[in-house]
Amino acid sequence: MTIAKIGIIGGSGLYQMPELKDVEEIAIQTPFGSPSDAFILGTLEGQRVAFLPRHGRGHRFTPTELPFRANIYGMKMLGVERILSASAVGSLQEQYAPLDMVIPDQFFDRTRARTRESTFFGEGIVAHVGFAHPICAALGDLLEESCRAVEVQAHRGGTYLCMEGPAFSTKAESEVYRSWGMDVIGMTNLQEAKLAREAEICYATLALVTDYDCWHPGHDAVSVETVIEYLNKNVRNAQNIMREAVKRAADRPRECKCGTALKNAIFTAPDLWPEATRKKLEAIIGKYMPAK
Repeated sequence: MTIAKIGIIGGSGLYQMPELKDVEEIAIQTPFGSPSDAFILGTLEGQRVAFLPRHGRGHRFTPTELPFRANIYGMKMLGVERILSASAVGSLQEQYAPLDMVIPDQFFDRTRARTRESTFFGEGIVAHVGFAHPICAALGDLLEESCRAVEVQAHRGGTYLCMEGPAFSTKAESEVYRSWGMDVIGMTNLQEAKLAREAEICYATLALVTDYDCWHPGHDAVSVETVIEYLNKNVRNAQNIMREAVKRAADRPRECKCGTALKNAIFTAPDLWPEATRKKLEAIIGKYMPAK
């Protein structure tokens, strides 16, 4: 079924999209459990959109506790083809100032919890998707154009280092990440990007810079109130950017390779697929099942 072709995942502070019209909520059960919250379906710039607050309304889930697979599988069940993901981040480089937006094109994994599932596969079906370029470039272009249209400072490219959390980095860790050439640091988007690729959904991150990470000489002088103020301003900017991106996506054909990411990635012969696993992954691998 196709209920919405565009999905938006809201990060810290971004728990709603006030411009959504004709709003309804859908609670979905997936083979991987319940998503973070009910999906909020509505019309934005004439397009049906599925919005999901990543941490649940009221911010109930730590990054490590997030049901990543259920969130992305739920988007797939709704017919979503493009996911715009908003994520609050810390800056690891001087040029990315608080209130700036970064549209990274790479990820670096520093997570370690076994609960952070980043693949739908296993249990008798093996797939290895290409992930050299983890962001959909076409969707990144769309976000960059949208930032310019609403006059928000944006930086295209760079690496999002995904750490475990929920505690922030030590200063020593932050300095090492800087020496590696990392650009921003967050706790959530890597797993989403991997799962979206397996689900053949375009994915791009809008990283909302709230502060310089603890490496910065002025870090300790920044109050919690200031960070919250920046976060609130970033949220409003992100809402405007997402609205603009949805409008621009309406007449833009999907010409990237994200929609065929699994074409040559499933290594297990179809006649060996366990029935239970085949049913579990039907929303993702259904089109690759041989005709009976």
